[in-house]
Amino acid sequence: MTERHITRDGQGGDRDVFEYVLLRVVPRVERGECINAGVIVYCRAKAYVGARTHLDEARLLALDPDADVAGVRAALGAVEGVCAGGEAAGQAAGDDPGRRFRWLAAPRSTVVQPGPVHTGLTLDPAAETERLLELLVR
Repeated sequence: MTERHITRDGQGGDRDVFEYVLLRVVPRVERGECINAGVIVYCRAKAYVGARTHLDEARLLALDPDADVAGVRAALGAVEGVCAGGEAAGQAAGDDPGRRFRWLAAPRSTVVQPGPVHTGLTLDPAAETERLLELLVR
């Protein structure tokens, strides 16, 4: 049985449903101020999960001059590693893409936080990851 997606006539076509979250950097959690620093995209139909990040150091340091830039970069890199799978994913390496996405998208009170989950339709989830990074982060 194949999965079918409900769309209006003429919409959707060969596109697949995808989900995404923005990665936010909240250098002082108690203040709630944040900058967007990445995006994670999950497409079940293509068994794809991918992340792209971009940290604007100047914006981060404007929110908190004492921010741990190296620590934030390491956390963002870890997210990319979990999405990539393999050894870089650590214990999550054996998990399927959906499980890795759900784990990364779960709410947390850390400096790097996922935003709410959004959905869309795409022909190419990897290209969608790049498009969303350009649109929402850079």
